[in-house]
Amino acid sequence: MSSVTESKEPEPIAPPQSRITPGASLKRFSEKVTTRSGWFGDYDYAWLCTPTLPFGRGKQTLPPFYALDADLPLILAMASGLQHALAMLAGLITPPIIFASTLNLDSERSSYMISASLITCGILSLVQMSRLKLFDKYYLGTGLISVVGTSFATLSTANAIFDAMYNDGTCPSTTAADGTVTRGACPDAYGKLLGTSLICSFLEIFMSFIPPRVLKRIFPPMVTGRTGTVILMIGASLIGSSGIPNWGGGSNDCANSPTSGFFQLCPNINAPRPLPWGSPEFIGLGFLSFVSIILTEMFGSPFLKNISIIVGLAIGCIFAGGFGYIDGSSIKTAPAITFLWVHTFKIGVYPPAILPMFAVYISLAMEAIGDITATSEVSRLPVDGEEFDSRIQGGVLSDGIGGFLSALFTVSPLSVFAQNNGVIAITRCANRGAGRWCCFFLILFGILGKISGVFLAIPNPVLGGVTTFLFANVAVSGIRVLSYNNFNRRERFILAAALSFGIGDLLVPTIFTHLFDGVDNPSKGLQGLFDSITIILSTPFLAAGVIAVILNLILPQESTTEEVIEEVAEPDTEAQVIKD
Repeated sequence: MSSVTESKEPEPIAPPQSRITPGASLKRFSEKVTTRSGWFGDYDYAWLCTPTLPFGRGKQTLPPFYALDADLPLILAMASGLQHALAMLAGLITPPIIFASTLNLDSERSSYMISASLITCGILSLVQMSRLKLFDKYYLGTGLISVVGTSFATLSTANAIFDAMYNDGTCPSTTAADGTVTRGACPDAYGKLLGTSLICSFLEIFMSFIPPRVLKRIFPPMVTGRTGTVILMIGASLIGSSGIPNWGGGSNDCANSPTSGFFQLCPNINAPRPLPWGSPEFIGLGFLSFVSIILTEMFGSPFLKNISIIVGLAIGCIFAGGFGYIDGSSIKTAPAITFLWVHTFKIGVYPPAILPMFAVYISLAMEAIGDITATSEVSRLPVDGEEFDSRIQGGVLSDGIGGFLSALFTVSPLSVFAQNNGVIAITRCANRGAGRWCCFFLILFGILGKISGVFLAIPNPVLGGVTTFLFANVAVSGIRVLSYNNFNRRERFILAAALSFGIGDLLVPTIFTHLFDGVDNPSKGLQGLFDSITIILSTPFLAAGVIAVILNLILPQESTTEEVIEEVAEPDTEAQVIKD
């Protein structure tokens, strides 16, 4: 139920066309900081903050649309930048929290990983928004409000890589008499992920110099990371591996303990109120956060709707704190101020992870093409032509270089996010000035170490209730992209074959665990190859993507009988009208 029943579309505010001299630039800056117009402009801030009431208010004029390089009021630039940062926040902090939990890292390292992620995302987002000309027709960056963050494709693959490291003894684990397996802390596993990512990033850098039209022919919409098959499997696998387990109390060892004769308390025995996994108290906390997101969407203002995930986290934490479920030790131990390299990880290479990470970078490049296209559309910019192709090329190149630099910054591979496109659509502000303020707030949130301590203190059920919705939103994005395809028999066949492996992996994740057990005394290199294949086949979105790519290459392109029947069954409308 929206309070806006009819709206008038104002003209977009275009950037000034005249050349600005240094003197004129100084004068404009002085006017901007000393006048009310420079601070506030004519934007309808009341509309942005007014809740959606269950009854309409008649006609309402929407705020003006601020184009890419328009002259933006300072307050609007800061407010819109803050909203972009808050809308991205949950997606940016979730991967480091999950990485730290999977590897059982201490709160000090975990807090640092969150801070490093926010700082790196802010820095590399500035690069992505810059659109620096390199040579000829090649650029670095999109020149759009393209915020980067750890891709969920990386998160899903990293979980499989970490599992392989615990299974082959790279990371320590102990098995109790009752069969319970307890994983030890393994910061070196994260270092090996960073080192492997650093090497594999050169693949995406190379891909950025391939014309986008060629990439689209090699990886058509049915099979690439920018389309539904892969995105659907990423979202679905993360719901099962992280979202729902955290909702029940934790995605760590407590979720895997035997259910009869022994209960391991979640999240651990030292928690303020430890309970068995799946306890009603945990389910209730997660459900409260989940419902808060729904209520915000129903009754929240345009500003709140864009940060509904943060609202869900905040309300869940308020109730969890009131009932004694929050452990504040991470907040106390977190430094007041922090930055990159306060903690470091031993960089290494895990050979079995090389092939899976190559597949991840191919997926990231294709995902970037789709995200940049969506951002261009919502920013009212053309989505074809030479300029658009240069934005694609610059964005993919920045993604690849970002993967290299992020590893040096102790952060897993980053990619262009599309979550902030909703902010552009609702606030009607596609201006890069707002994007730069977004980067400023992300870096600020990262430097203020106590903020990372607060994020780390979020109880697992609250985090699970929110991330389940977040990951489901990723899956829905995949379904939405799939709906754009014209499904003929060939495409349905490819999708069915790909989902056979993807959904099979999702429901029975251990099916390929013993695939190469029958090979006696393989060499170290051969064993590494076997492990790489096992990781790929055990990761739902990678398995589905590989099958789809192979079938797309070997199945012939041809018109099917069904297509001919459809064309005959739907005669040309204009010809029919003339005949009548």
